[in-house]
Amino acid sequence: MDETRRQDQVRNGTLDEGLARLHRTGPEFVGWLSNHGPMAVEALVRRGQGRRVHRWIDAYQRRLEERPAAQGRITAENWRARLGDARYLTDWSVFFRERLAERPWPEVLAEWWPRLLPGIAGGATHPVIRVGHAVRVLLTDGSTEPRVAELAEGLGYWAARHQPLPRGRTPLPTGAADPAAALRAVVPVADRSGGINHRLGQLAGLPAWERALPTDPTEARRGLAELVRAAAAYYAGHAHGEPVMLVHAVTAPNAVLRTLPALPPALWRESVGAAWAASAAVVASYAPPGGPATPPSGASLDAAEMFDRAAEHGDEHVIKLADTLWDLWEADPDDPLPGVAARRAVELVTPEG
Repeated sequence: MDETRRQDQVRNGTLDEGLARLHRTGPEFVGWLSNHGPMAVEALVRRGQGRRVHRWIDAYQRRLEERPAAQGRITAENWRARLGDARYLTDWSVFFRERLAERPWPEVLAEWWPRLLPGIAGGATHPVIRVGHAVRVLLTDGSTEPRVAELAEGLGYWAARHQPLPRGRTPLPTGAADPAAALRAVVPVADRSGGINHRLGQLAGLPAWERALPTDPTEARRGLAELVRAAAAYYAGHAHGEPVMLVHAVTAPNAVLRTLPALPPALWRESVGAAWAASAAVVASYAPPGGPATPPSGASLDAAEMFDRAAEHGDEHVIKLADTLWDLWEADPDDPLPGVAARRAVELVTPEG
């Protein structure tokens, strides 16, 4: 991917125009389905596919709905009582737009990240993923009104859908075990008849990912990167169980990884623990009962080929997964896993329409 081309697409307004279009719609549609538009648009521009953005939005917007009506102002006095109350989806977004107009965005993020982190599973992990995309563009390309507004939308969505996992079932990593082995040790929930909320409610416990992670930023980032790769490997072998929902076992911890540079060091270890809990909870909810399958072999893809296939496929989950897999490819261009996992998503996810 030509970095100059991506920067041109940022400068010519493609990203901001796309975000502004999508901010006219609500964060959900058809009940609980999350609006992935801003995340996919950010990924398309990031990976040099800005030419597809407006055409992609044209198609995707037909599925979206208007922003829900406001229900009551969120304040410093009542926010705790309204945390996790989806009736206030719009009010939470307004609240964060106001906070971000008053203070620099890193200060608002640092204040609210530890408040929201226990509810990382809320909205099927989509809110933290949306925040991760928003933070990445703010860190990399700077602040504009639509980009700050997108952070407000992500934080507001997270607050409205805040859903802690059952008490005592989000163990922090300690010790020294492989995250891939820890994911394989996750026990699937028994009743698959409902959606993710029903499944998360059945969790009897999550195995600890036994790895010591000091607050040193290099070690925290290395540990999270290991978790993301382990989750991608799990996806490659288990995606046949639920090729859409298992994407979030990979993209949720990567969203946390992308956010770490904007956070105070005191929050890094807590963030790694929450990222593990999110990934393990998704695996527990959607692991295939028959165990892993052998991914099909094929020629290894480089990052640009991998993302081109995802963009051509068009599904928002496939695009976001390929974007995360690109991060893995950048860490090790000789690693075949990113191309294998991306090919798996393209094969198994049915495009809308």
